[in-house]
Amino acid sequence: MPAKILLYYLFTPIAEPEAIRLWQRDLCELLGLRGRILLSKDGINGTVGGDMSALKRYIRKTKDYTPFARIEFKWSSGSGLDENGLSLDFPRMSVKVRDEIVSFGAPGELRVDENGVVGGGTHLSPGALHKLVAERGDEVVFFDGRNAFEAEIGRFTGAVVPDVATTRDFIAELDSGRYDDLKGRPVVTYCTGGIRCEVLSSLMASRGFGEVYQLDGGIVRYGETFGNTGLWEGSLYVFDGRESMTFGSDSAVVSQCARCGTPTDRMVDCTDDACQVRVVLCAGCGDEAPCARHAAVTA
Repeated sequence: MPAKILLYYLFTPIAEPEAIRLWQRDLCELLGLRGRILLSKDGINGTVGGDMSALKRYIRKTKDYTPFARIEFKWSSGSGLDENGLSLDFPRMSVKVRDEIVSFGAPGELRVDENGVVGGGTHLSPGALHKLVAERGDEVVFFDGRNAFEAEIGRFTGAVVPDVATTRDFIAELDSGRYDDLKGRPVVTYCTGGIRCEVLSSLMASRGFGEVYQLDGGIVRYGETFGNTGLWEGSLYVFDGRESMTFGSDSAVVSQCARCGTPTDRMVDCTDDACQVRVVLCAGCGDEAPCARHAAVTA
């Protein structure tokens, strides 16, 4: 069977996250799946890999739990399976309970009910996004809800990319006033699979951004819909063994090696152990490079 990866999340109240953690851990171990699942009182966020038959069983069993019945699972191709039939994209199966299923550092601001995040942006399908751009033109602002280094290898045309190293930096960025000029314009937030924008759009709305949207299903669903014929440019950074993915063999390379300038979408860790940023570096330049922040310090 082919190796596949499931990406999914759902914001919904969970009364006993620890009980759900044990159930999900046992279910994944039984099915031979690997990946990462985070749970909190506000929902679930997961990326799991394995063979397709096991993942289909995982979907059925997970949706049998009534609060998770409306999860929308997104499929992606995996790198393969090892000799034991386990995903090569993840070293292990991790299921944890956290204060947040996506770490903005603002659990007290998030409001969730059985329908999802309260006060978030209006969801736009990929087709509805194109309609909005056709109607409103350059007035529309794309706002990247990912870490800045992720946008190095791919982003929407003309997008605003906040200078954040981690998701927790967004609160300070929004409160800085740096983007107040966007409060009167239609702002479309986007991220990998949609989950970060669920929270980000609600944080923006509560700070006076009057017309906030979020790309439903994130870049993954947009790429599945339009491939490389739409408004997305380059590769998509992913947090698993693949490291990046494209939406077709004709994908443009929009990033350059930080050392020699060669077009590449290959990324390596910053050489500073305390740094969480990744750096674009071609194979010919090796595996070690400082990010821009540390390069400036050491220059």
